[in-house]
Amino acid sequence: MFNRRRPPRLETERMVLRLPAHGDYDAWSALRTVSRDFLTPWEPVWAPDHLSKKSFTNRVYWAQRANRNGTALPLFLVRHDGTLLGAITLDNIRRGPAQSATIGYWIGQPHARQGFMREAIGALVNHAFAGMDLSRIEAACLPENVASRGALERAGFKYEGVAQSYLQINGRWRNHVLYSNLRTDRRGKTEVR
Repeated sequence: MFNRRRPPRLETERMVLRLPAHGDYDAWSALRTVSRDFLTPWEPVWAPDHLSKKSFTNRVYWAQRANRNGTALPLFLVRHDGTLLGAITLDNIRRGPAQSATIGYWIGQPHARQGFMREAIGALVNHAFAGMDLSRIEAACLPENVASRGALERAGFKYEGVAQSYLQINGRWRNHVLYSNLRTDRRGKTEVR
C-alpha cells in the first residue's frame, strides 16, 4: 500500500529518485537556466518568476503535500554523485476503479540522451505498479519529440493514439501522442508512428 508518512526514495543503477528539497534550489535553478533553450519547445511557457527561490519553495511545498495526499509523486533525478539530472512526476493519481496516473518529465540538456530518463521511467513505473498498486500509467508527448517517444517505448509504453489540442506547449495548443503502460500488458511490441 502507498505509504504517505515516509517519502519514497527509489534507487536505480545510476541515480536516486526522491522528493525535491529546499536545498536543491541552486542546482535546480542552474540546470533549468542552462537547459532553457533545450526545454522550451517541449514545455508550457515559463511564468515570469519560474526560476525564483519563492517559486521553487512553493514547488517543494506542493510536492510534499501532493505526496502526503496521494495525488502526485514529484521526484528529482539525482545521480549517485549528487548531480541533479531532471525530474519526473507521477500525477493525477486516480484510485477506485481507475487505479491509474500520468507521468511527465524533463531532463537537463547536459544529461540528455544518456538513458537517464528511461531508467527513471522504469523505476517509477515499477514503484507505481508494485508499491502503489496502480494498474495503468499514461504519458503524452509531442509527435516530433523523438527522444521522449523513444524513452517511453524503451520503458515498455505502448502507443495508443493522438489527442488533439491536448496541452498548451510553448504558447500554442498542441496535439500529443498518447502512450500507456499496463501492469498486465499483452498488447505486444510498440508500433512507432
